[in-house]
Amino acid sequence: MRLLQDLSSNLNRLFLFELYDGNRIEAVFYRGDTLCISTQVGCAVGCPFCLSGKRGILRNLSLEEIINQYEFVRDKVSVKRIAIAGIGEPLMNWERVKSAFWYFKKLGLKVSFYTTGHPIKNLRELIRLPHAGISISIHSTEEEKRKKLLPHAGSLRDLIVVLREELSVVSQRKRKKISLAYLLLKGVNDSTQDIVNLAKLAKSLGLSVTLLRYNSTVEDYEDVDDKTYEEAFLLLRSYGIRVTLSTRFREDKLGGCGTLVVNRDFIRC
Repeated sequence: MRLLQDLSSNLNRLFLFELYDGNRIEAVFYRGDTLCISTQVGCAVGCPFCLSGKRGILRNLSLEEIINQYEFVRDKVSVKRIAIAGIGEPLMNWERVKSAFWYFKKLGLKVSFYTTGHPIKNLRELIRLPHAGISISIHSTEEEKRKKLLPHAGSLRDLIVVLREELSVVSQRKRKKISLAYLLLKGVNDSTQDIVNLAKLAKSLGLSVTLLRYNSTVEDYEDVDDKTYEEAFLLLRSYGIRVTLSTRFREDKLGGCGTLVVNRDFIRC
C-alpha cells in the first residue's frame, strides 16, 4: 500500500491510496481534526445516489489497509478523530473494523461510525462499543422507498426493532451519540409527510437526526433548495428533535458525502 496523491480544496484534504493489488481507495481529512477512512474496496449496499458503490464491492480491506490510511498521513495532518465513514459499509467488514477501532482507541483517538446498520447483528455490537458517535442511514421511513435508496441495507423494520431493543438498555449519554441520518433528495423523500414520519420515528426512539444535503453526484437525483432544507429542519425541531445540519465539509465536492470513489483516475507527479 502506498499514498499516491494528496489533494486539497479550501475545506478538505483527500488522500488517494494504491493497494497491493492495484486498486485505489480514498480517505479525507476535514474539520481540522478528523480523518474519514474507508473499510472496503467498493460497497455492496448499492445506493444509486452515491459514487462509492458504483462498481459494486470488489473486496474487504485488510486490517493493515484500514489502519494504514491513518498511519500514512499522521505526520501530515493533526488527527484527533477517526470517522469510519468512507468507502464501504463498515458492518460488512466487521471483525477487521472492530480490531481497527480498538487500535485507534489505544492511540487516544475518538472513533465515530457512519453505517446503514446492516448486517443487523453487527449493529448490536457496534452500539455497545465505547464509540464517539454513530450515524445510521435511514433516508426514508417507508420500507419500499428505503429499499430503493439503500437496496442491500437489510430490512428497515428489523433495524427499528433492534434499535428499540438496544437503546432501551443504553445510558442517555450514549443515546445522545447516536443519530438517524437522512439525506434529503428532491421529489423523493422531502415532502412534509416524509419529514413528519421521520420526526415521529426519531422521537419514538429518542434519537437525534443528522439532516444531510445532496452533493448532486448522480444526475438522476437532485439536492433540495435552501427553503425546503430549512423547512425540514424547522419541522423536525417543532417535534423536539435535536438536528445536526450538513456542514460545508460534507458538502464539498472534494471528499464530501457520497463523492469518494474506487479506482479514481489520478495524475502521476
